[in-house]
Amino acid sequence: MITQTDLDMMALAIEEAKKAGALGEVPIGAVIARKGEVISTGHNLRETDHNALAHAEILAIDAACKKLGGWRLSGCTLYVTLEPCPMCAGAIINSRIDKVVFGAFDPKAGSLGSLIDLSKVNYNHSPRLSGGVMAEECSELLSEFFKSLRKK
Repeated sequence: MITQTDLDMMALAIEEAKKAGALGEVPIGAVIARKGEVISTGHNLRETDHNALAHAEILAIDAACKKLGGWRLSGCTLYVTLEPCPMCAGAIINSRIDKVVFGAFDPKAGSLGSLIDLSKVNYNHSPRLSGGVMAEECSELLSEFFKSLRKK
């Protein structure tokens, strides 16, 4: 069940994605919240930082761990505009995030349902999932970004 808080937090993730797009990055944004309070945010910085690890989710998880003073993010929800890749899904599982709410599905690299669902593997933790939240808005950001790249 999608709540108003889920929609509000996804709107913040979309704003983070727009920050990435303004930098020439693939427009993906993430927000980590607990009890309706934003703990951290992140947006793609792979090109800017020249770092394959600088995905929105990884940056948000890193910031949340630093803010909360530990690696366990139990009680937290991650909101992200695109279904997480295998690296990010692994970080989500390892950080014990309770729930993941994502926008657009990713048939090429999505690892929480599209290509594979790592939350269904018998790891020691499995987050709850809600996919397709504000999917149209999230997909449009990506489509417009790649359309403008092709024009260049």
